[in-house]
Amino acid sequence: MKKVAVLGAGSWGTAIAFVLAENGHDCLIWARRSEQAEEINQRHSNESYLPGMQLPHSLKATADLAEAANHGDVVILAVPTKSMREVCAELNSILDSSKLVVHVSKGIEPDSLKRISEIIEEEIHASKRDSVVVLSGPSHAEEVVLRHPTTVTAASSNMEAAEQVQDLFMNPYFRVYTNNDLVGVEIGAALKNVIALAAGVSDGLGYGDNAKAALITRGLAEITRLGVKMGASPLTFSGLTGLGDLIVTCTSVHSRNWKAGNMLGQGKSLEEVIAGMGMIIEGVRTAKAVHQLAIRYDVPMPLSEALYTVLFEDVPPKEAVDQLMKRMKKQEVEDLFGNR
Repeated sequence: MKKVAVLGAGSWGTAIAFVLAENGHDCLIWARRSEQAEEINQRHSNESYLPGMQLPHSLKATADLAEAANHGDVVILAVPTKSMREVCAELNSILDSSKLVVHVSKGIEPDSLKRISEIIEEEIHASKRDSVVVLSGPSHAEEVVLRHPTTVTAASSNMEAAEQVQDLFMNPYFRVYTNNDLVGVEIGAALKNVIALAAGVSDGLGYGDNAKAALITRGLAEITRLGVKMGASPLTFSGLTGLGDLIVTCTSVHSRNWKAGNMLGQGKSLEEVIAGMGMIIEGVRTAKAVHQLAIRYDVPMPLSEALYTVLFEDVPPKEAVDQLMKRMKKQEVEDLFGNR
């Protein structure tokens, strides 16, 4: 049994804590709001994020970040990307010993263009953290807590640390693979949200399966082009954190990025979509970062750029699709490797 802290009591943080508690670990989850921590402790539920689900009675919660962070030897970060730097800076001031740091968030910081593992390494001093591991893959919280079969990847430059995380989570319904391509896993996890927004827009416009298949396929080509340029292995993008995560996020009713795109395709403004969702839409923020990365690395990303114009330049979705379809002719395989 390990003592593990999960920082963040949203849907995914709660599902992660659910798995750890079911595996017999002493898991303490941190919630920003004391009333949410009280609900988990007393009613063994988290109705705001996982309605109708009963949580293990052994799972405990606290609203005290220092208490949670120093609970054990493993700290799992399950906070939104936009909060990651702030939370890590606070951790740096309160950690009382070095911890194995795991993150389960999916995004890239705009402007700095840092991946989440890079933010962690910048904000938490090396003396207070061991290796950094990312746990990622096609995994909706709503299905994990129903114990539906789920497979994910633990990635780190330190394979021993990745295997420690693998051992923490493995059980009959939650299977974990390992990978040493930290860059590829984080890029795939972040960019699939952008393509899922585009897939939602397509469905909102009333287009069918042909369009969605094209979006997923060409979206994967864009993700691979950028990832390889940033130093990732192309093989990673055919795996769970590339193609696998892209499929589930572009097609599932549980995907908030798909839902947001669908609302955009139906004619709602970005402001209306954000207000209506009530939860973080990681793909919106990541779309800005992808726009900046495409410029920095001189990588053609027409799908992502079209979505960027819809989100931030008020281009109507139908017009953005028309512009994509009118692009000059290409060879498919050569285009995958970066030809314009």
